[in-house]
Amino acid sequence: MAKQLVAEVKVQIPGGQATPAPPVGTALGPHGVNIGQFVQQFNDRTKDMAGTTIPVVISVYNDRSFDFVLKSPPAAVLLKQAAQIAKGAGNPKKNKVGKVTVDQLKEIAKTKFEDLNAPNIDQAAKIIAGTARSMGIEVEK
Repeated sequence: MAKQLVAEVKVQIPGGQATPAPPVGTALGPHGVNIGQFVQQFNDRTKDMAGTTIPVVISVYNDRSFDFVLKSPPAAVLLKQAAQIAKGAGNPKKNKVGKVTVDQLKEIAKTKFEDLNAPNIDQAAKIIAGTARSMGIEVEK
């Protein structure tokens, strides 16, 4: 008999730093998943992305087994790393907190291309530039 999908859980966890504490434990606990096994597998697969927030989609099946898919980090996280800032501006129209170059935008767009709804890298870079502007980060030409 084939496995039946019971739930799909989406969480964001720092790479290589998952623990059974919230948000992992509270998201997976009600579904009866072996949380320790998930934490170990997640940390093994993301040890090279330490500290970067990684969205993950966990598929839980009726026999309490699971599998998960790692997504690319959020654009805001990648932009903060590129601009070397701690957080975006409170009022992005008045306050500018950092700068990124077009080349940096294209690198971020290449990283996120699988998860973006864009036909090519240039269009994906425009999406990332919009996120940068809304965070108070200037885009240098």
